[in-house]
Amino acid sequence: MEGKNLKQVDGLQKEINAHRPLSRTALKQLKEYYRIGLTYSSNALEGNSLTETETKIVLEEGITIGGKPLKDHLEAMGHGEAYDQLYRLSKNKVITEEDVLELHKLFYYRIDKENAGAYRKVPVVLTGVDFKFPPPSKIRPLMEAFVSEIPSLRKRFHPLEYSALIHLRLAHIHPFIDGNGRVARLLMNLALLQTGYMITIIPPVMKREYLDSLKASNRGDNRPFIKLITGMVYESQKDYLRILEALNEK
Repeated sequence: MEGKNLKQVDGLQKEINAHRPLSRTALKQLKEYYRIGLTYSSNALEGNSLTETETKIVLEEGITIGGKPLKDHLEAMGHGEAYDQLYRLSKNKVITEEDVLELHKLFYYRIDKENAGAYRKVPVVLTGVDFKFPPPSKIRPLMEAFVSEIPSLRKRFHPLEYSALIHLRLAHIHPFIDGNGRVARLLMNLALLQTGYMITIIPPVMKREYLDSLKASNRGDNRPFIKLITGMVYESQKDYLRILEALNEK
């Protein structure tokens, strides 16, 4: 992890903090902006075919897009609902096991009610991934250990490193039958919000770098992933400041 990257992020964070507290109107607009952006990008990383504009139509107007799979619509609606819960949870200082399960449940219940908010009961093997995920019998104790470790991770690491590690820990356990990537990115953003940062988006054009850094982490090297997330946070900060300036224009 290059120190100057964290310094750049810290510098932009000071600029963002100088704008606070934000007005209720600005907060509402920012929340809705990132609701669309995060839902679109996180789903697109997993192969969802809805464009950002189509995602906005589904979330804001409840209109289905002709020719697009039903599951893609359900994923958009579910992620939008999980995003709203993310904001409610951001007011807390801790992340609990119940929080993780609730985020998955909200994202997934329209698709598979039985497995929504429940740990998988079957082994999982992913195409193109040589990492051996834990068997179902080990998921609950691993999740309990992971959640109990979160407070110490928050104390030991810079908020960006902490949020990246939260993502990696969940991805390594892979506790759900589906939706693990979406929940990992939601948890990462929950950690960022709780430490004073903003929603960070990993755009679909970064999918290869994102997956390659996850594979490196599977082999025991977290540095590429932390570096990637630091860069994504930096880009999201610049976008956030751009929006703040637009909102402040008279």
